[in-house]
Amino acid sequence: MNYQEREKHFRQAADQLKKRYNLLSLGRLLYFVFAIALIIFLAQQHWSLALSWTILAIALFLWMILRHRKVQEAEQHHRRLAEVNRQERAALDYHFSEFPNGEQYADPLHPYSGDLDLFGPYSIFQFCNRTVTASGSNQLAQWLQSAAAPEVVRGRQQAVQELGSQLDWRQHFRAYGMAQADEQVYQLALQKWMDEPFFVYGKKWMRWALWLLPVWGVAALIVILPNYPLLLVLLAILPAALLLRQTLQQVNRTLEYTAKAESWLLRYGILIQQIEKLEVKTPLLKNVQAHFRNTEAQFGASRAIKQLSYYLGQLNVRNNPFAIFLNLIGVWDLQWVYQLEKWKAEHKEDLPQWFAALGELDALSSLANLHYNQADWVFPVLHEEASLSAKQLGHPLIPGNRRIGNDLQMPTHQHLKLLTGSNMAGKSTWLRSLGVNLVLAQAGAPVCAQALSMPPLLVFTGMRTQDDLSASASSFYAELRRLRAMLDAVVAQEGQINGVFFLLDEILKGTNSRDRHQGSRALMLQLLRHGSAGFIATHDLELTAMEAENPGLIQNVCMEVDIQGDELYFDYTLKPGISQSFNASLLMRRMGIGVD
Repeated sequence: MNYQEREKHFRQAADQLKKRYNLLSLGRLLYFVFAIALIIFLAQQHWSLALSWTILAIALFLWMILRHRKVQEAEQHHRRLAEVNRQERAALDYHFSEFPNGEQYADPLHPYSGDLDLFGPYSIFQFCNRTVTASGSNQLAQWLQSAAAPEVVRGRQQAVQELGSQLDWRQHFRAYGMAQADEQVYQLALQKWMDEPFFVYGKKWMRWALWLLPVWGVAALIVILPNYPLLLVLLAILPAALLLRQTLQQVNRTLEYTAKAESWLLRYGILIQQIEKLEVKTPLLKNVQAHFRNTEAQFGASRAIKQLSYYLGQLNVRNNPFAIFLNLIGVWDLQWVYQLEKWKAEHKEDLPQWFAALGELDALSSLANLHYNQADWVFPVLHEEASLSAKQLGHPLIPGNRRIGNDLQMPTHQHLKLLTGSNMAGKSTWLRSLGVNLVLAQAGAPVCAQALSMPPLLVFTGMRTQDDLSASASSFYAELRRLRAMLDAVVAQEGQINGVFFLLDEILKGTNSRDRHQGSRALMLQLLRHGSAGFIATHDLELTAMEAENPGLIQNVCMEVDIQGDELYFDYTLKPGISQSFNASLLMRRMGIGVD
């Protein structure tokens, strides 16, 4: 069943549930009228019959409400499932702008994320991201920003392949997560509360007070109120009032950290419950699942999380105007603060692990969705040989019917490919295609190629350099700083299997041609001297003479354009040799700029 069929199926199921919901609404209304009428009739017969029926009628009515709510929740869940499939159907046509783009993770100083369009509108993150938790979004971004060790990558690949076949589970997981937007601030606030000291739990006198004061309050209502002046009643509730006043600031502080966490935690509990039910085989997924099952509590992590949500909901009852009576009679606030602190004592160490494991599974599910959608992509092979091999490698963000793939064989130690070509020939796109796939490969994702094998590599790019007005730095100076950072990384990784793999586009373009040529030569030789490898795209054809000067270390490659009359034909294919085509004058004439 494809996405379009699944969308139709879930939408029809939601419509059926909506009809059922409306029938239940009508039935509940008719039942209410019938129950009231029967109460009135029985009251005329005997009060005991009326009382008995009233109790039974209320119980049945509450059951109907719960049943009604479940039908409503099922209807909403099926509509979200239909929406999931609608989104994926659009994503297959490369319409994925409605997914979060991760612009908050953009870092201009990162070795490659800005040049490779990892974050922001129409980015790799937006293309891959299907996370429903803040932890999952952070985890996915972190995987894209830093290369994992080969054994870690292999573990993720196995997990992604297993989850890729679990379409129903992944879509239900995502639909439950879509029920409410997630924000990192909720988790940070809850963690701050977890680090706060206890002010109820652990104090023996406080536990006695929480038991005795409700007894005293109920006694005041039953015994004192009917027979004694109001003043004595006020004195009877005075101990509770004093205790509440003494702890008011601390209770408010607890609410400050947890006020918005009730529904958010309930959703997390449902998501964790889905993970607990998942049948897995791969080691990584078993390890993630073990975090939720390895708990000293009498029940699993999902139930513990739901319990915390329930406790917070009861504490939030204090916002109800009638809560003052619950507090004066039963010290309601402190009763539930005690339960919260008791929960915290049991799970303080567990909660961060649960959030981290949930985020990891959420990120893996996103990569599994990518694997399912792009079934013709492959998982790369990571080895320890200093060589990179790719077959029909293309850019993930170019639709398949327009994508041109290229083959590549090159050493990853002390080797440089100098890429020349005319304007618009595809040099920059090729550099980004290669860089993006190396990043995806070391994140554990499938890559846009028919085959890819590589050692672990530290990708470093230099393609877009902008002025830094805040630091009064020109684009040329900003580029020099980036090249200096790249050279530092090259020197640091010299002799390591995971060396720097650079992708540079038109370096030193902010200076005159002679300085640019001399500076480029010096940089290329320095990069080779320290054992790094990569591509440099340039229009400076004089640099191609370095291939003969450095046999085996530098190779000239090009991307050509075929000019027939006033027409340009691009094949975007990587070829050995030096570019022989030039199209700048033709392009300028097309734009109305006179060129003799």
